[in-house]
Amino acid sequence: MNRRELLFLLSALAGLSPKALAQVLENPSKLYDLPPYGEATLLYFSDLHGQAFPHHFMEPPNLIAPKPLMGRPGYLTGEAILRYYGVPRGSLLAHLLSYLDFVELARAFGPLGGFSALTALIRTQKAQVEAEGGKALVLDGGDTWTNSGLSLLTQGEAIVEWQNLVGVDHMVSHWEWTLGRARVEELLRRFGGELLSYNVVDELFGDPLFPAYRLHRVGPYALAVVGASYPYVKVSHPEEFTEGLSFALDVRRLQEAVDRARAEGADAVVLLSHNGLQLDAALAERVQGIDLILSGHTHDLTPLPWRVGKTWIVAGSTAGKALMRVDLKLKRGGVANLRVRVLPVLANHLPKAEDVEAFLEEKTAPHRDHLFAPLAVTETLLYKRDTLYSTWDQLVGEAVRATYPEVEVVFSPAVRWGTTLLPGQAITYDHLYAYLGFTYPELYLFYLRGEQIRNVLEDIASNVFTPDPFYQQGGDVSRAVGLRYVLDPDAPAGRRIREVEVGGRPLDPNRRYLVAAYGGRLQRVGEAKPGYEPRPIHEVVAAYLKSVGRVRVLPEANVRVLGRNYRVPEVTG
Repeated sequence: MNRRELLFLLSALAGLSPKALAQVLENPSKLYDLPPYGEATLLYFSDLHGQAFPHHFMEPPNLIAPKPLMGRPGYLTGEAILRYYGVPRGSLLAHLLSYLDFVELARAFGPLGGFSALTALIRTQKAQVEAEGGKALVLDGGDTWTNSGLSLLTQGEAIVEWQNLVGVDHMVSHWEWTLGRARVEELLRRFGGELLSYNVVDELFGDPLFPAYRLHRVGPYALAVVGASYPYVKVSHPEEFTEGLSFALDVRRLQEAVDRARAEGADAVVLLSHNGLQLDAALAERVQGIDLILSGHTHDLTPLPWRVGKTWIVAGSTAGKALMRVDLKLKRGGVANLRVRVLPVLANHLPKAEDVEAFLEEKTAPHRDHLFAPLAVTETLLYKRDTLYSTWDQLVGEAVRATYPEVEVVFSPAVRWGTTLLPGQAITYDHLYAYLGFTYPELYLFYLRGEQIRNVLEDIASNVFTPDPFYQQGGDVSRAVGLRYVLDPDAPAGRRIREVEVGGRPLDPNRRYLVAAYGGRLQRVGEAKPGYEPRPIHEVVAAYLKSVGRVRVLPEANVRVLGRNYRVPEVTG
């Protein structure tokens, strides 16, 4: 694929300003009707996190990279990502890729995603491919069943039913397992597709629970889809959810799965992965015989495929805001070429899937008053994604400290999911679940010594800023409201955190501090506050929102970063 072809792949989206988009949307076929290409089409989405309804999702203002990984896909934001892909600022593709001009563009283009529009788009694309004699597979990159109101209130059942309506062929997994092993296995029996995973095995005997791959005939060729689930489930979540299982990263086992698929006649091998973009790039250098990796987990979007060694990598975005269409021209023994298109899920402009509309109406009817009643109005932008800080986490910290004034530091988990609320938008319980949709939502109050707090910060920094993707085992940096510090991401492990302050005073290593935390296991290393009974974090925040009516979060980063241009977006609204 030469530079001219790559630029052509971007041209359909990159130049679409709001005015141009309005003209195009009079004839949406200009965006979504694609000429046939190749023999196989992969319709791919990832990291949906149960978001059933149209919403906004802002890309991170900052993605701080370890120095050896700077400047590569997965660590590009703002102007840098637009320059890398040659995308004009203010265009539709820029809105999907970058936080720049977010509020203005969100209002111009409207909300994205939602089950109904995404389903209609998948069905239309699949029908186009099959009408032209091609084969289309619908592939789900994982993190689909959980972290939304509809998911929590139905224990994932409604999301699986939607997958069956849309016709998902294969999926992989991560947050799904926070529903608990028994529930996951029950839902998989109802799932009409197939979960593939080379690395979900019995912890004691090492026996696989699921097929590692599946072969598909594509005309004269055979295409293998290999599945890779998130390898650090037991590190990221309470162990009781996955008792008896192992998810360990195993390069040898993955190589064996690829080799077996080749031996059974696969001409091309696609890895459907929930490893994250950086780990997938590292695997592409170590595992032979993978033609294409469809990468999930880190919520990245790659408008052009990333070539690592002999392997193409395509990342599938998040929250249902885009559908990736990957067309493969096959040959004996591999992929001759490919075409990648980002298909934006423009909720206000795509046709709706009427059966999905009826399905959502039925599923939400018992919960409508709970999910969609306004709790408060935000006067400023509320967002989640960033390496170190977000206005949403700031709001949660303020809610916890208003409810429990004795708390000095509030730790908030740095998960990548969570939609975005525009200034003037009402905050509903459905929005709260999009940010706080844990199956283990308890807010804990406990004591940590100052030295423990410093060690926690160092451990998190060591995880996030290690230059070796094989040791990156989490999301962004956990937020800490009430605490300030200096971060040196390039310092050796154990020396990245400096000048820690709590309440404006230097951290005392020997003093006990009352800390609040949720969505993790930090409370296990502390001393529980006597007489306190843990409450779900979403209940704490909902009560706070009802009490204040309106919220205005003024962005102010609590971390100073050495050696990087770190900044938070300006207040809008």
